[in-house]
Amino acid sequence: MSVEVITTISPTTNEPILTRNGVSAAELEDLPRLAAETFKTWRGTSLTDRQIIIRKFLKLLGDKKDELAEELTVQMGRPIAYTGVEVTTAIKRAEYLVKISEDALKDTEGEHEKGFKRFIRKVPVGPVLIIFPWNYPYLTLINSLIPALLSGNTVILKPSPQTPTIVEQVSKLFAEAGLPAGVVQYFHCGSPLMIESLVRNPAVSHVCFTGSVAGGLAVQKTAADRIVNVGLELGGKDPAYVRGDVDIEWAAAEIVDGSIFNSGQSCCAIERVYVDEQIYDSFIKAAQKVLIGYKVGDPLSKETHIGPVISKRSKETIEAHIKDALDKGARDATPENPTFSNLPPKGNFVKPTLLVDVNHRMTVMTEETFGPVISVMKVKSDEEAVSLMNDSEFGLTASIWTKDTDKGYQLAEQVEAGTVFVNRADFPSPASLLCSQLTGASSFVSANVILRILPGPAGRIQAKA
Repeated sequence: MSVEVITTISPTTNEPILTRNGVSAAELEDLPRLAAETFKTWRGTSLTDRQIIIRKFLKLLGDKKDELAEELTVQMGRPIAYTGVEVTTAIKRAEYLVKISEDALKDTEGEHEKGFKRFIRKVPVGPVLIIFPWNYPYLTLINSLIPALLSGNTVILKPSPQTPTIVEQVSKLFAEAGLPAGVVQYFHCGSPLMIESLVRNPAVSHVCFTGSVAGGLAVQKTAADRIVNVGLELGGKDPAYVRGDVDIEWAAAEIVDGSIFNSGQSCCAIERVYVDEQIYDSFIKAAQKVLIGYKVGDPLSKETHIGPVISKRSKETIEAHIKDALDKGARDATPENPTFSNLPPKGNFVKPTLLVDVNHRMTVMTEETFGPVISVMKVKSDEEAVSLMNDSEFGLTASIWTKDTDKGYQLAEQVEAGTVFVNRADFPSPASLLCSQLTGASSFVSANVILRILPGPAGRIQAKA
């Protein structure tokens, strides 16, 4: 049986830029076998030794930031002005995980009773399969990889075919940092059946998946054939509520950025905006003013703010959502901008689009668009806004914009999302590691154990006064 050849298509030109051989059936059997064998020794290393190796790796990663940034821009299309920031932020997040690891992994003392010694000891689970996406590959990988290694687990990495070099770079740098062979392995694959066979492999003790809802549900369904923990971080339809007391121009600038940064291709992008009717018109004008300053174009130019979306299929989906909204009564309020009306002839470019007078009958307000679209709906009260924010099967992040931060905290308690921001859009804080999945629950490998988190309506609040 021939091995599949995986081709990476440039979102900027729609031309092939990379090819990789997919994993063979024999190699797929060897990966978990070696991971399980290596786990026997890696789990016995001290936390101090693991921390030293990871810190060396992070230093090497930072030294290659510019090279890694260019690779990301070429492969997934985010403008070069921002891809290096992802690498830097991933390093900061990993450093935070190293910092808290000793406290997180120490024994938890139990109830004292004469003649007894009770404690909970956190132990590694074994080989961990990490499947991660193309849109923020370093950040999403770090979320699972670093806790797994600190905890004494071995890992098998499966990248998106769109960004295949990530695992190659990570594996190489970990080897340079002194990580024993077999602790981190990777494979390239475009076949769902091959991935399913690895999820079913009894040597795999935990699965971490970050990606689409459909992909996550497929992994969960496959894993249901046996007893294995699965952590899913899936899609979002994240709402923002702008109260009437807000600084309008500031909020508009932040929300536009939160909506269309990375061409809107973030699970935590703002996809629904609810604005108090008293400032609705002023907010729209302010958003238009902000959009005039954006530049769509070649992602390798440092002047570019918005690059292409990832694929032709993605472009078609975004444009279909916009058409559905317009057909149902929404208006396109996007301002004139020469880079919006003269998009590059090649590639999957979509102009940033400001839609007004939207409602929940429109696909753009109910299904994940994953594109540079700002959909704005008028509301009459806090109660109406919260009700609309919660009118979704998604529950990833949400944001509330107000000068009255105490009121913002109160409203956050009513919003059904894993993370609720007050006066911030999605912010990649080192501590922001928990995101809620489609059902409002998430699990992840962190601090050496499989933690099962069932967040309340406001699992985490970040505020900016």
